[in-house]
Amino acid sequence: MRSARTAGAFAPVYSALRPTELRDRVRRGLASLADCRACPRDCRVNRLEDRWSACKTGRHAVVGSWFPHFGEENCLRGWNGSGTIFFSHCNLRCVFCQNYDISQAISPRRAPPGTPPEGIADMMLSLQDRGCHNINFVTPEHVVPQVVEAVAVAVPQGLRLPIVYNTSAYDSLESLELMDGIVDIYMPDFKYWSDQSSKRYLKAKDYPSVARTTIKAMHEQVGPLVVDANGIAKRGLLVRHLVMPGGLDDTRAILEWIATELGPDTYVNLMDQYHPAGNVNGERHPEINRRLEPPEFREARAIARELGLHRLDER
Repeated sequence: MRSARTAGAFAPVYSALRPTELRDRVRRGLASLADCRACPRDCRVNRLEDRWSACKTGRHAVVGSWFPHFGEENCLRGWNGSGTIFFSHCNLRCVFCQNYDISQAISPRRAPPGTPPEGIADMMLSLQDRGCHNINFVTPEHVVPQVVEAVAVAVPQGLRLPIVYNTSAYDSLESLELMDGIVDIYMPDFKYWSDQSSKRYLKAKDYPSVARTTIKAMHEQVGPLVVDANGIAKRGLLVRHLVMPGGLDDTRAILEWIATELGPDTYVNLMDQYHPAGNVNGERHPEINRRLEPPEFREARAIARELGLHRLDER
């Protein structure tokens, strides 16, 4: 089992890639956009012609915001913040989405124009200049080819920070193959275990099977989370799970899977900040139209400890 800490000089994994390999990744990514299979929706539209389907994103990624983020896990935010780039739109339709204004409410015809790779590269380098500890791509599932394009521009200009892939886990294996050797830290959320809940709340019945497959693939690429002597994450997997009201059966099943399939050394962030948002209201989803109760969260943490998961995020 890989140690939780490492010493010595750090070099991001992409620094080992030859320029020709990065160019090949860009070529492969753009080819996937021509008949889009960037995510499990498999829409097959030609996004190179600025067409779009489920994710409402055409040729270029739409950046909702970018800034040093101090609300992430301590091992990511450190003292200078995580260099976060939020992408607009999404390939899921979570009824409770906490970022509903940029993921679903925004119309593609009224959204800001897409940002070409040079623009995203400039954001990455600016965040690096501001002292951020990493570059944190949020909701990248539907724009992986565009992320690869931006990285290929930024690396020759001096990018040297670890890259965080902050995802719902509704990714395609083809996209994760593109990111292999580029991403240092995978941070997937595992939302629901049951097909029925996923269909009702995420509008994607296949979400659980996709998440299990993709999170295992991420773990195979980077292993357990490794932090440096200052507690800053450098490489590995960090799994998030938002504990939902009345959802402890899903929580237990997810945590059992993590402990069994990924191992007890997996770094897990159980999150208690759920609140009704997005399309949640008393008529449509009364069962989740409330905040999480403290006893529910205490039980979730007790389940994790019972299963031997000892690397739980502490705030």
